[in-house]
Amino acid sequence: MYLEYFGLTDPPFRITPNTDYWFEGGQRGDLLATLVYAITHGEGLIKVVGEVGSGKTMLCRMLQQQLPDNIDTVYLGNPTLQPDEILVTILSDLGVNGTTAGNRQILLDQLNNALLSRHGSGRRVVAFVEEAQGMTLESLEFMRLLTNLETASDKLLQIVLFGQPELDQTLADPRIRQFKDRITLNLTLPPLSESDTRNYLRSRLQVAGYRGPDLFSNAVVKTIARFSGGLSRRINILADKSLLAAYGDETHNLSVAHVKAAAKDAEMQSARLPPIKLRRWGWAMAGVTAGLTLLAYLSWFALGVQATPALLTSPPAAKITLPVQPVAATPVESTMTDASIPDSANWIRSAPASTFVIQVLTAKNAEEAFVLLEGKQDQFPQPLRGFNARTKNGLAWVVVAGEFQDRQTALIALSGLPPELRTPEVFLRTAGKIRATLPQEENRT
Repeated sequence: MYLEYFGLTDPPFRITPNTDYWFEGGQRGDLLATLVYAITHGEGLIKVVGEVGSGKTMLCRMLQQQLPDNIDTVYLGNPTLQPDEILVTILSDLGVNGTTAGNRQILLDQLNNALLSRHGSGRRVVAFVEEAQGMTLESLEFMRLLTNLETASDKLLQIVLFGQPELDQTLADPRIRQFKDRITLNLTLPPLSESDTRNYLRSRLQVAGYRGPDLFSNAVVKTIARFSGGLSRRINILADKSLLAAYGDETHNLSVAHVKAAAKDAEMQSARLPPIKLRRWGWAMAGVTAGLTLLAYLSWFALGVQATPALLTSPPAAKITLPVQPVAATPVESTMTDASIPDSANWIRSAPASTFVIQVLTAKNAEEAFVLLEGKQDQFPQPLRGFNARTKNGLAWVVVAGEFQDRQTALIALSGLPPELRTPEVFLRTAGKIRATLPQEENRT
C-alpha cells in the first residue's frame, strides 16, 4: 500500500524470513560463520537458542545456503515427531522412499546404509531441528542416539538444534544429561541493541530499493527498540505499521507517535533492552553458555585437539587464526600512493557480479579516504580499491577490500578483522551491487 509513496520496490518488513534481507549485525554474521565452520569440521551436536522472533529461522535458512555443496541438509520443523517418525522424515529427505514407521531397527539400518553411502562418496549430512524446545525427552534422547552413527573417524549425521530458552530448561532435566553432555557448541542469538536496530532498519530499506534520507530518526529508532525488545520480528511489525500510519497521515516524516500507535495496534508493551550492549569480540561471543567460550573452542578446534568439558572450564587466552583458503585475486590496477587509493572503476565494471568484497569506508575523495585509513591499510584483506559511487548524500569515494569468490569465504574474512575495525560501516557487498551505484558515465558496459 505504501510502497510507491516511500519509493520502495518491495515490502521491506515482512515477517516471513527472506534471505535477501539477511542482516549481519548484532552478531548474526559471527554466528553464521561459526556454524559453517563447526559443521564443515565435523562437530556432531550443536545448539542455538534465541527468544521468540529473534531470527532463528532466518539464521537456519542462511546456514543451509552457506554450507558447501558436499553437505546435504535434512530439515525437521515439527517438534512433536516421535522417534520412528523422525527416522522416516530423515530418510525421506535423503531420497529413501517407501519407508513407514513401525520397525525401528529396519529404519535405523536403512538410515545407516544411506549415510554410509554418502560418506563413501565424500558427502556429509546435517539435520536442522527447529522449535527444539517442543521435543519430548524421548525424542531428544533418540536424537542423541542418532549421533552414535559413525565411522572410525567421522560422525555420519550432524545435528543442529534451534530452540527457545525453554530448551535450556528441558536440557537441565537429569534424565537427559547424556544428551546435554554431547552438545559441543552452545550458541545464543542475542536481541538487537538500539544501534543494531537502526542499522537493521536501514539495511532492510536499502534492500527494498529505498534511496532517500533516513525515514527513522533517532527518537523513532529508540522507541522501536524499546517496544520490540530488540527482537527482529517485532521490529518488522512496528516498522511496517509505522510506515502505514505515516502514509495514512500523508507524511514522509515518521514520528514517535506513529510508533506508539503501531505498538498499540500490535498490542506490544514497552520492553527493556539489555542494560549492556553486547559487544562483538571476534570469535568469542557473549551468548556461549555452560562455561564454554567460543574463543577457546575454536582455538582447540583449529589445532585439532579433542576438547572435553573439563578442559573448557578454564580456557586459556589465545589468538585464533582461521584456516581460510586464499582466493586468487585480480591484480591491482595501480599501487597505493602516499595520498590516494587507486581508482578501480574498471575492475568493478569487469568483475563477475557475484564477486564479494568488504566495504571499508565512504569518504569525500580519495585523499580523505587515505587519511582515514592511515595505519590500518594492512589490517584489511588486500587489495584495497577505491571508486566514485552514488550515495544518499551524493557522490562519494568508496573503498573496498579483498576479492572473494563466495559469501562464505568473505564472511570468514570479515569476522577475522580486528574488533576495532568491525563497525556497522564495514560490511559485505558484491561487485554487481556496486556496479549499480557507479555514476552513469562509469556504469556503461
